[in-house]
This record gives sequence, C-alpha cells and structure tokens, in this order.
Amino acid sequence: MASVREPIVNPIPILSLRPTQMTVGMREVKEKRQRWREHKSKKKQQELLGRHMIPVVHGPDERFYVIDHHHLARALHDEGVQDILVAIVADLTMVDRDAFWVVLDDRKWVYPYDANGERRHYRDIPKSVADLKDDPFRSLAGELRRIGGFAKDTTPFSEFLWADFLRRRMKRKIVDRDFEKALEKALALAKSKDAIYLPGWCGPASED
Repeated sequence: MASVREPIVNPIPILSLRPTQMTVGMREVKEKRQRWREHKSKKKQQELLGRHMIPVVHGPDERFYVIDHHHLARALHDEGVQDILVAIVADLTMVDRDAFWVVLDDRKWVYPYDANGERRHYRDIPKSVADLKDDPFRSLAGELRRIGGFAKDTTPFSEFLWADFLRRRMKRKIVDRDFEKALEKALALAKSKDAIYLPGWCGPASED
C-alpha cells in the first residue's frame, strides 16, 4: 500500500464517501458505536476522530473512496456524526472512470463480494456507507481474531477471507441464533489444518 499522504484538514461528509466493499459485520459496527458513546465529551470525541482518520483513494469526479475502516465510518454515521477527517493514500483522479475499479482491484483496494461470499460487479458496490449490508460471518471472523483464533495480518481483506472460510463450514442460522456457540465452532475450525492457507493462521503444528 502506498504511503499515507497529508490528511485533508477540512472534514468530509461521511455520506459522500464511497465504499470499496459490499458488507460489514453489523455486530462489530454495534461495538464501535458503543465505544463511541463511552467518549461522552465533545473534546474526547474530536480526539478520537483525529486519531482514526479514514484512509481513502481520491478518484474520478473528485470522489473519495474508503479503503479501510468501513466499520468505523458506518458506526459514526449511525451515531449521527456527519463529517469525518480522511487521509489520502493515493491520487487516482487521472484514471478513466471505466478503468478505476480495475486499478483498485489490482492494488487489492476493493472487495466486491456480497454477504453470500459471491463476487459481484463493481456497480453493485453501495454508493454510501449507509447502504453497506450485514455479513454475520464477517462479525464472526472479527471476534475470532480478537479471541486469538488467528493473528492480525497485513493481507488485504484477511478477515473477509476468514469469513468466507467459516461461511462454507457452518450454517448462517447458527451464527444468527447462538453467536457464542458459533464462535466456539469457529475457533475449532481455525485451529484445524483446513485453515492453514489463511492469513494469520496460528493453529497447532500437528494434530493427533
């Protein structure tokens, strides 16, 4: 990934930011909303926003495309925050609109997969963070990483890769109805050799 450039000092409307993925884990969004509420004073909230600028690509038509922190952007929107600071990772304003998404894809800055793990056309990516859909398996993967199921990794969209791995091995209704049970099953799957190819795998070296 390119070096982050100087941040844009003037806040950008959250709803003007364009996502580069189709889904988020709404359970994770809810947790971020809760943490935001814990910063009760305006000063603390402003400090939090200053520490968590949204990395974006400056694209055609002068639009800003979010390439990380979609969950935070959605959480802040749901909490009524209207403007946010961004940091430009790359200037691609000179790229043809038709070629823009291909360039993002080549740089691993877009993940056009829906809540069923199926690849979709770039045009199906939501135009606003408010329209991001829920993928419960993304929430499951995020929680799995937090409890040590796999290590944080620099591989782009690594948690979505884990989400897709889990999606193919358990039913969604289990995740929806009993998240803790699903997490227990996910942890066992994460430690198996079936997951050895995934980023951040830290399962046992051998299995009996």
